Amino acid sequence: MKQSINIRRRIAELRSAMQAKGIQACIIPSSDAHQSEYVPEYWKTRMYFSGFTGSAGTLVVTNKNACLWTDSRYFLQAEKELEDTDIVLQKEKLPSTLSIEAWLCEQLPEGSYVGIDANVFNIGEVESMKEKMLTAGISLLTDFDPAAQIWTDRPPIPKNPVFLLEETFSGESLTHKVDRLRKKLEQDACNAILLCALDEVAWIFNIRGNDISCNPLTVAYALITPAKSVLFIDAQKITDSTFDYFQKNGVELVAYDALPDYLSRTKELLKIRLDSGKTNYYLYDVIRQLSEKGSTIRYILQSGPSPVALMKAVKNETEIAGFRSAMEKDGVALVQLLMWLEKSLAGKTPLSETDIVETNLIETDVATKIKAFRKRQSLYFGESFDAIVGYMEHGAIVHYHAEEATAGQLRPEGILLIDTGGQYFDGTTDITRTISLGAITPEMKHDFTLVLKGHIAIATARFPENTRGAQLDVLARNHLWQEGLSYMHGTGHGVGHFLNVHEGPQHIRLEENPVCLEPGMVTSNEPGVYRSGKYGIRIENLVLVKKEMETDFGKFYGFETLTLCPIDLRLVQVEILSPKEKAWLNTYHQTVYQRLSPKLSKEEQDWLKHKTNEI
Repeated sequence: MKQSINIRRRIAELRSAMQAKGIQACIIPSSDAHQSEYVPEYWKTRMYFSGFTGSAGTLVVTNKNACLWTDSRYFLQAEKELEDTDIVLQKEKLPSTLSIEAWLCEQLPEGSYVGIDANVFNIGEVESMKEKMLTAGISLLTDFDPAAQIWTDRPPIPKNPVFLLEETFSGESLTHKVDRLRKKLEQDACNAILLCALDEVAWIFNIRGNDISCNPLTVAYALITPAKSVLFIDAQKITDSTFDYFQKNGVELVAYDALPDYLSRTKELLKIRLDSGKTNYYLYDVIRQLSEKGSTIRYILQSGPSPVALMKAVKNETEIAGFRSAMEKDGVALVQLLMWLEKSLAGKTPLSETDIVETNLIETDVATKIKAFRKRQSLYFGESFDAIVGYMEHGAIVHYHAEEATAGQLRPEGILLIDTGGQYFDGTTDITRTISLGAITPEMKHDFTLVLKGHIAIATARFPENTRGAQLDVLARNHLWQEGLSYMHGTGHGVGHFLNVHEGPQHIRLEENPVCLEPGMVTSNEPGVYRSGKYGIRIENLVLVKKEMETDFGKFYGFETLTLCPIDLRLVQVEILSPKEKAWLNTYHQTVYQRLSPKLSKEEQDWLKHKTNEI
């Protein structure tokens, strides 16, 4: 109740600030100045004003109303967190839900002004909003920072030290990456690029950081020109060793907030490529004004992914080997977790003196335990996202996050969904397993097997060169659709190499995306089904796109499954699997056992052998 009172007070203060500015509405997104999915505390303005803690959502406040738009992953969570705040949930992508612009055009009279902070919107978003609202006579003001006068205890922009990712892990030097990038820029009729996305900055310079929870990133910008590689970063982040590294590689270091001034003073003749989806509108406005004033700077706006995004999406052999190594370590940790969980629920003997069997388990105990098992693995850095552990009805909340005070009590019955991932210096993992804790219903078993059939369909897909993810998505959904079932999230997202667990530009989902799947890309394979108030099921492995064959009809690609962890056979309705599906599952389990068993104790080997028995 206290939280909802705080939210209502903050909204009231925001409306006062809007009135003082002469605006009738404001839009507050989830993003930061770098268009990140997960943001430092400094940029969590939407959470501050709404109380909604999900990673995706947009708050819109007018003089009379307040609404929050979010996607299907967060519908149940948002309903709970917005309770008593007077903020109305708007469910994105449902036919009955208006877009933000359409809603504002209904709510506001002609001549109204809508305020935004240009630092946290990308170019494409602002231009689109301007165009859509102009039809209703509504103007967009881009210099309204809703937090400026209200969020008095706002955390600072993080200044944690940056560290190097050695070439033994990255597989390519900074200078070689920059040379490749410059050649690609020439093909785009540019000679420079401004990088705002933190994962792109980290990848091109072979650096990592601790500025964002779960994502090993540092807050910085980069400018690559024909003559220079410039990193805009707070000086407190630079250690002696990283300073020497940058000096050796000819990288110019400039203060993080000095980018506009640096651009205004440059004498280089630059034609800068700007990614309209990743460059914030404030910096675009700076560059546009400099260009119009006759400086040496010109720019080219491009709506597709930047060349850096495409370069880092295709992993090199060192990165691929790192993924395989990370999967083995992660698989060991997961086997130990599942074995511990099974023993704990059965009240059996501990695995060892350090693995104490616990009783009265709740969801958060499982999330805590997986961290403990991962920490034992070499090159472990941290979790790649906060673990999702949902028992029974909580599993139906796609991005459920258990809190100790309200976590579900585990019982030796029903099913538990565990979605978790680790960051290792040699790779990033993301896995979901749905497991039986005891007695299950025929419906659970049937749903699980339909999801498994979709998972296998993606894992075994063979497709021609230039295939897009949207062309494969139906394979994962077909068996569910035949019985009137579906899921509202994507089937697959790209995964970075010791970077973001959600990485573009490729994905597998219903929405069209022009980026084709190429050998070397790592993507998730995660169909699911969710019965609200009952349970959720998802099976997720990471897969590597690889070349399968070349015929008279061209090149054909397929997937190598990277993740190593048994799929719960107790939940499989074997009689509805085809012979090919059974063969895939048996082969997968054989691989899991062969790769993991040398790293396990005898007791763990025996447990895994049983879990990977042939069906």
